[in-house]
Amino acid sequence: MISSLRGRVLTAAGSSVVIEVGGVGFHVNTTPALALASREGHELAVHTTLVVREDSLTLFGFASRPELDVFDLLIGVTGVGPKSALGVLSALSPDQVALAVQHDDDAVFRKVSGIGPKTAKLITVSLAGKLVATAAPAASTVVTGGVAESVLAALTGLGWSERVAAEAVEETIGAASDTEAASVPTLLRLTLSRLGPAQHSGRTR
Repeated sequence: MISSLRGRVLTAAGSSVVIEVGGVGFHVNTTPALALASREGHELAVHTTLVVREDSLTLFGFASRPELDVFDLLIGVTGVGPKSALGVLSALSPDQVALAVQHDDDAVFRKVSGIGPKTAKLITVSLAGKLVATAAPAASTVVTGGVAESVLAALTGLGWSERVAAEAVEETIGAASDTEAASVPTLLRLTLSRLGPAQHSGRTR
């Protein structure tokens, strides 16, 4: 089992990255947010799980351990495959998934491509009692809080210190519109622009 990887990014596009470790390039399926934040030639660390099928071996990787834990729980739900689980984590943070399960709110899962009403309900039922949100923000701040958490995880996974990344995310949210602050890819792109190449090249390894 490959539980983690740290190495140089060879390519990053869509929802996958190729990380070179010891001269071997590992193709890792991940969230679009993390792929967007990854920079070719820079170091990236991810928590991974290897999904074994009869005809394939597929590696999935995430910037944070909670994302990986939620992914593992999701693929254990009947009707939820790895791609659908990745889709959930592309749209929701681990805390948002936990809150939806806690409140038996299957509507948020129905919005994910490939997940129908029955499967969405199965997620809330199957994961009940298995997830605990680290915070319970007010309804008006759930989206922004969860998005910020995902962006912060992506940035720290790329090597920025949590303090620097958190300050940049907070400043970006303050200057962003509600629509921009509710989108992980958009908020991540804006935060990367704010950090700039100078800060990025001097990131903590």
